[in-house]
Amino acid sequence: MATATLNTDHDYFTDHAVLLDPYDYFERLRAQGPVCPMPGRDILLVTGFQESLDVLLNARDFSSWLNPDPLTPLPFVIESDDISDQLASHPSSEMELLVSYDGNRHAAARALLNPLFVPSRLKENAAFMRSYAEGMVRDIVARGGCELVGEVATPFVTMVIADLLGVPAEDREAFRALIDAAPPPGNMDAGDEGQSIHPLLAMAGYFARYVAERRAQPQDDVMTEMATATYPDGSTPDAMEVVKSAMFLFAAGQDTSAKLIGNALRRLAEDQPMQQLLRDDPSKIGPFLEEVLRIEGSTKATFRIAARDTKIGDIAVPAGQRLVVSLSAANRDPRRWENPTDFVIGRPRIKEHLAFGRGAHTCAGAQLARAEVAVLLECLLAATSAITLDEAHHGPADARRIAYEPSYIIRGLAELHLKVE
Repeated sequence: MATATLNTDHDYFTDHAVLLDPYDYFERLRAQGPVCPMPGRDILLVTGFQESLDVLLNARDFSSWLNPDPLTPLPFVIESDDISDQLASHPSSEMELLVSYDGNRHAAARALLNPLFVPSRLKENAAFMRSYAEGMVRDIVARGGCELVGEVATPFVTMVIADLLGVPAEDREAFRALIDAAPPPGNMDAGDEGQSIHPLLAMAGYFARYVAERRAQPQDDVMTEMATATYPDGSTPDAMEVVKSAMFLFAAGQDTSAKLIGNALRRLAEDQPMQQLLRDDPSKIGPFLEEVLRIEGSTKATFRIAARDTKIGDIAVPAGQRLVVSLSAANRDPRRWENPTDFVIGRPRIKEHLAFGRGAHTCAGAQLARAEVAVLLECLLAATSAITLDEAHHGPADARRIAYEPSYIIRGLAELHLKVE
């Protein structure tokens, strides 16, 4: 695969040179230690596996307040060695999202998603995703190929999560249009304007209507279960909290899963022996995906801010210090993974990777993501004898032309043109 040679003068948040091979950038900084300053920024970069784990599991000292915009200015002055109360009393954006919540507030909001993941609902969704995947694959084979990201991956995962959430069929195309028109999360081109959440606000309008309708006239569907769910203490949440939980799962789930499909299929298209191995033995698709998640997962980083003076190992971290926890670098830490840049199906303890995070903020839809990507790959491999990159779009093997979305959060292809036989 193509690589780029970077130096540490590149700005991770704005420089498109980092997109093609962010791993080279992280490795150069890893040489300074598993926790080190980011060049040109008052931000600590965490690349070590154990150090990342320590931060992610320590929700008391490291707040998620910064997510999803690590560059947002603090709305207060730091005047003590403990700013936890200040963080709790100031919203991080005009619409705080589940990913930025801490402590009991986060746990309560996560509980609202429980109706989505009961076995009966997941079984129904699995039947939908397989039927939908089979239909998409028939179309791909009939055409002899496709542009995977826009024509297949994004529509597929959007429809799967819409089905899980109970989004009415007549609104699903509108959701797709909103997603297609939106900038990527962690948009590197946002500049001083900051990250846009306008697509989320538009989706919030739809979900607010669903919740209001179901609370007024309950139906036998998953949206009613969410709308009428209570917090663990028995209290009834504000309708907007239900809206934000559902909306965030929809937006975050479809984006990361679609990019995982792209990353997985690019690797398979470039490695015919591995592709045939999975075609001959579909039981290896799951282990294959775990290694894709480790070596090229669709989330490059998550963000934290120190709520009080603390430490990572023996490194002092003052209150208010911002951190970029590089999940992709942690997943290539040679202190944790043997030959970390090699792609190895069946690595020992592979599911300990950090592609879905860890701790309280572990991705709520991790199992759904695994299932939907595996189903699409299984259907596509079963219906084909070969999947290759379209060299008319991506060039020959020794001179690939590959474009990635300009995001400092997501590792995802802008497009992937495939030929199938």
